[in-house]
Amino acid sequence: MTSNVAAVGSFREHQQALERTNLFPFASLSENSRGRLRFEELDPVRTEYQRDRDRILHSKAFRRLKHKTQVFIDPEEDHYRTRLTHTLEVSQIARTLARALRLNEDLTEAISLAHDLGHTPFGHGGEEALDEALRSYIPDATFRHYEQSLRIVDVLEKNGAGLNLTLEVRDGILGHSKGGKDLQAVDPNHMPESLEGMCVRVADRIAYLNHDIDDSVRAHVLDVADLPQDAMDILGHTHGVRIATMVMNVLDTSFGKPLVAMSGETLDATNALKDYMYEHVYTIETRGNMELSKAQFMLKELFNLYMSKPDLIPARELVPINDENLSERDKLAYQVTDFIAGMTDRYATMKFKHHFFPVAWSN
Repeated sequence: MTSNVAAVGSFREHQQALERTNLFPFASLSENSRGRLRFEELDPVRTEYQRDRDRILHSKAFRRLKHKTQVFIDPEEDHYRTRLTHTLEVSQIARTLARALRLNEDLTEAISLAHDLGHTPFGHGGEEALDEALRSYIPDATFRHYEQSLRIVDVLEKNGAGLNLTLEVRDGILGHSKGGKDLQAVDPNHMPESLEGMCVRVADRIAYLNHDIDDSVRAHVLDVADLPQDAMDILGHTHGVRIATMVMNVLDTSFGKPLVAMSGETLDATNALKDYMYEHVYTIETRGNMELSKAQFMLKELFNLYMSKPDLIPARELVPINDENLSERDKLAYQVTDFIAGMTDRYATMKFKHHFFPVAWSN
């Protein structure tokens, strides 16, 4: 018996037809993807963006996110966010936006799941430490987690073969990061081209601001009463209400338009909340992240050790650097960067103890 879906072509073609019918003209249709770095035959069941989502979900880098810091280093309490739970919360919010705006939810989910794959152990503090360590050997080099995320999916996964993702997912990964800039700030070098990528960019800010407030209160780093009350009056005084307010503003601002953005007093309040968090949580040594300087020291010491003794790096972790313009020393610096950036918090700690802590001798 021939199924109704099979009668009109492959399962993938049926889903592509649904996209053409149901999505807005501004959405990214999977059949119009600009392709991959290396050609592959189409899948009979999944669209191109669904294949990307599945590859990311099954990658080793994705699994490592569960043991990487979001804000608070190695918390003993079970309910603090990790980089993995942050990623899942971003995905949920971004997919909600995409579905309501009738954009491509599969593309949005793929970008969401991959956007932080390149984060170092110990959160943004680890990113700063690894950037400093790399520049101590190559002064004009930089380490940025979003660039490392792209390197992971292009090169490092699957033993150097990469995941060969579509150009739309790759663009969204590179364009999600905002740093400490206001949400409406436009950086032409790091803005996603697709509306689905814009959904992730906005959802990332919505997710981390709200869950970091939640974790900071849990850690007694701040009290809700200390937050800027003018902003809270606009956004809401509970976790769920704030997210709902931000999401509804994005939908009201963006529906039927070729953009995904916040506007008005909700945008101003969100930026004020972000500024408060950067001043009182992210950039100071609080009770919740008081071990940050130790973690940064540890990563820098590991970097210097591996530069002097590269044989300590497992051979399977040394992905070749194919750039004839680089010296062998510079190539090694980038290989060490790849190795340390891929570590989880606990693996980095274990390696530091293994290399630097004395072990009792016995005969």
